[in-house]
Amino acid sequence: MRGLFALLFLSLLTVPVMATDATITGPAKPAAIAPDTTAQDRAKRLDTLFGELKREQNEHAADRIAQQIWQQWLESGSATVDLLMSWANDAMQAKKYPAALDFLDQVIALDPNYAEGWNRRATVHYLMGDYAMSMADIDKTLQLEPRHFGALAGMAEILKDTGRKKLALRAYEQVLKLYPMMRPAQSAVESLTQDLAGQDI
Repeated sequence: MRGLFALLFLSLLTVPVMATDATITGPAKPAAIAPDTTAQDRAKRLDTLFGELKREQNEHAADRIAQQIWQQWLESGSATVDLLMSWANDAMQAKKYPAALDFLDQVIALDPNYAEGWNRRATVHYLMGDYAMSMADIDKTLQLEPRHFGALAGMAEILKDTGRKKLALRAYEQVLKLYPMMRPAQSAVESLTQDLAGQDI
């Protein structure tokens, strides 16, 4: 595993796949609440968390907020999808990447609008060295969740690995607009800025 994407992958594996509203906001909501209301509540919660993430100046506090955002992203609303994601997670940790892909293909087939399914599959493709497939899945992730700093960081890492430093720098800058205290992204921006300045001399 390499670079920032690898760090994000390791961080991702620490977030429980089967997160519930109770994990984030306290007591579980009544089952009678309509799905569209739940989606609205989730969107408002994400907006609040992203606002906090952008303002937070303490690295560890920002990391805790980012973990809460990951938990929100992982909530699929489907027990079947949650189970498949859990199996994919286990396979990824065991480095059984073809098995993880099989599970994630099923996740995407069941719910093509679930951004985290696409993002997780992008991560597996990256770990297998298939940058083209990873970028395709990152693109779909960002269509569904434009604020997905994990997907943006993955894109930046691939662009850097393939020598497209200016585009990588732009992508890392987008990450920092969402998550200013992400230290690896800060370091990558500094390093790429120096590299590009050296090229201009």
